Amino acid sequence: MGVAPAIQHRAVMEREVCALLLHNRGAIYVDCTLGGGGHTRALLPASPAPSVVIGIDRDPACIAAAQQWGSAWGVRFVPVHGDFRHLATLLAQLGYAQVDGLLFDLGVSSYQLDTPARGFSLRLDGPLDMRMDPTQAYTAAALVNQAPTEQLQTIFRTLGDERWARRIALAIVHERQRTPITRTAQLAELVARTIPRAAWPPRIHPATRIFLALRMAVNEELPALAAGLPQAVAVLRPGGRLGVMAFHSGEDQQVKTFLRQEARGCECPPQIPQCICGQQPRLRVVTRKPLTPSPDEMQDNPRSRSARLRVAEKLSV
Repeated sequence: MGVAPAIQHRAVMEREVCALLLHNRGAIYVDCTLGGGGHTRALLPASPAPSVVIGIDRDPACIAAAQQWGSAWGVRFVPVHGDFRHLATLLAQLGYAQVDGLLFDLGVSSYQLDTPARGFSLRLDGPLDMRMDPTQAYTAAALVNQAPTEQLQTIFRTLGDERWARRIALAIVHERQRTPITRTAQLAELVARTIPRAAWPPRIHPATRIFLALRMAVNEELPALAAGLPQAVAVLRPGGRLGVMAFHSGEDQQVKTFLRQEARGCECPPQIPQCICGQQPRLRVVTRKPLTPSPDEMQDNPRSRSARLRVAEKLSV
């Protein structure tokens, strides 16, 4: 945890987030994925006092860093170690029944990627870990060395959209019978050997999709998002806004589907001519199409290139 106070983060679409989420009065905001605090550090000076930003993160290193850099903001900044799948409970414990804006910046942080000991990077050798919260027991090494072939294949195909999912799963099972797979470089090299050289994807390492899929599986990222989004809408005050930034097509599709359903309201089957469910729309979608970083931002910060930002506003029901 010694590196925590030095955590840096380049917030993606910082100006767009502030423009779409901020009110012109004192308000309560929640950064559900605090990370290095890039978005929070943009929201705090841009929002009028006595606005408060609550920063939630699963990674205790990010919270330890935030307690230091955030001390200058006093009571206007509240860092919380927790998982946004428990959003309503975390806010209730702080005494907040409703808030005025929420942001989910999904995926892994630059700090986690750039710290070899965390095991997220396939270019920096380290233990095969990938836990966003190091206090949880299940690691990527446990998954890789214990999961059956079929489970690995499903993870690689559904979360990584990996064409060679079965071949890679079989190679992993064969290799781990010879020796445990415990290092990121070990796994990256194994995947690279398994995929035919002519089929390597352009511009990215051949193991990129495998590492992405393992990280999402270890941290249960899609189930966490499915649990967190309805809670975000429930705690949002009418007129408040929800922003979600996704870097993975599966996450973005999940967000798109959720926002559309909340904006439609009625859940009756199409063959029923008149609504009988009585479900009213709870959101108005603000961004008809997801916002993406500008060409200048993508050039300046290549990690931003796959970002998609969707924003919706809570209606008075």
